[in-house]
Amino acid sequence: MNITLIFFLGLVIALIGVIPPGLLNMNAAKISLKEGYGRGIMFSIGVCLVVAVQCYVAVLFARYLSNHPDIVDILQRVAMVIFFLIAIYYLVVAKPKTDIDGEEVTKSKKNRFFMGMFLSSINVFPIPYQAYMSTTMASFGLMDFGQTSIISYVAGAAMGTFVMLYIYIFFFEKIKSQSFTSHKNMNYIIGGITGVIAVITLINIIRESV
Repeated sequence: MNITLIFFLGLVIALIGVIPPGLLNMNAAKISLKEGYGRGIMFSIGVCLVVAVQCYVAVLFARYLSNHPDIVDILQRVAMVIFFLIAIYYLVVAKPKTDIDGEEVTKSKKNRFFMGMFLSSINVFPIPYQAYMSTTMASFGLMDFGQTSIISYVAGAAMGTFVMLYIYIFFFEKIKSQSFTSHKNMNYIIGGITGVIAVITLINIIRESV
């Protein structure tokens, strides 16, 4: 397999997963705004180290699933329904939320590094997300589960996470007043992305059943 392509796929998939405002990216932006970008970067590095471990575990789980196609078929159908429901929620039901309120400032960059690791550890979403996406890519023949491919994908995922946190850190203050970053439009973005994933899943299910 082309490890450059696998790295890029890991980067893009992780980057998309971190686009919606959440615990990690909003804290990265907030720390940068209040304490300086250096502490925001340290926070992000801590996050990415844990994300790399989570992604590695997820891909190993995906490799196991690839050897048990009956389980994959069930999970794909369940995931498709969940993604469609999430898309409907964000596009139709979700209401704007207020911004994350402030947090007490700590002085040490080291503290922010470990804070990033801690918050990333309790954010377990990357594991099922990456397991599902890597299984789907493998079913399309875009990657395999050899050690080199796994390492390339994990490295791409860690880099993609860092890139999106970097964007939040350095551009949040500049773009936060723009209309496309309003909570309403961010809901549309999240719903749209989730809807696209659901459609891809549906196409894959249909393709495998033909």
